[in-house]
Amino acid sequence: MAVEIIAAKVPSLWPITAEVNTIKVGGIRIADLILSRFPALPDNRTVAVRGDFLPSLEFAALLATGAGNCVVKDASDGATLAEVTIPGRLGVTELPLDENSTRIRHPWDLLSLNERLVGAMTSNDIRGTVRAGATLDGFVKLGANSVILPGVYIEGNVVIGENCKIGPNCYIRGNTSIGDKCHVGQAVEIKNSLLGDKVSVGHLSYAGDSVICDGVNFGAGTIISNLRHDGRNHRWLENQEFLDTGRRKFGAIIGEGVHTGIHTSIYPGRSLAAGSCTTPGEVVSRSK
Repeated sequence: MAVEIIAAKVPSLWPITAEVNTIKVGGIRIADLILSRFPALPDNRTVAVRGDFLPSLEFAALLATGAGNCVVKDASDGATLAEVTIPGRLGVTELPLDENSTRIRHPWDLLSLNERLVGAMTSNDIRGTVRAGATLDGFVKLGANSVILPGVYIEGNVVIGENCKIGPNCYIRGNTSIGDKCHVGQAVEIKNSLLGDKVSVGHLSYAGDSVICDGVNFGAGTIISNLRHDGRNHRWLENQEFLDTGRRKFGAIIGEGVHTGIHTSIYPGRSLAAGSCTTPGEVVSRSK
């Protein structure tokens, strides 16, 4: 018996270029989230799941205990999301996709999943160091060898990975997830965002409702706006078509290895391609 994760790169996640199953949400790789849905499998069955598909607990149980071979497809694009194979069983049943499972197709889907996972935390898990003068006003998961310095205020649920330095004197609001080897420094505010590994937001910066991929470095004073003045939902340009994100607050999607110059200002709902840079004082009014 085995669970196989089928690696998936999703073009519509651009500028995020990583395979979806390798991305960490709520401090956990999506591949590991999928595996956690299948704690045990009967028979000698094999369950294959695409890396951009997180079945609900109830749907995973159906796949794990069903009586025959089956396949799950997304009617919107015909993609095969999961397949169950049981040796000696004939025929294949196509199961309808349940509404509580998650298909990760756009960057804001990662934010929504992160909000659910981090928001569901009900206790602290402190494996690093919280210095005197720091305030935790919510549940915090803090990885080994990470330190929260004096003057840090954490409001709501927050996940912080290993070997991170948080502070001094910064404000982190839930539901935020910060990866490994990150630095969030002096006078920085992070709100409801997903930060990958090796991200440095050193000082005087703001990021809200954003996805910031691995290896990003923010120059001092980098600000991401996240609210349209007209109060309408943000739209996202994909294949020459604007999509409604369903989000009234939506910041930026920052690709892997981006470096911003000091005092960069980024309009809401914009993106920066992996490996790109901005100049000091640049205003990012269009995705690039």
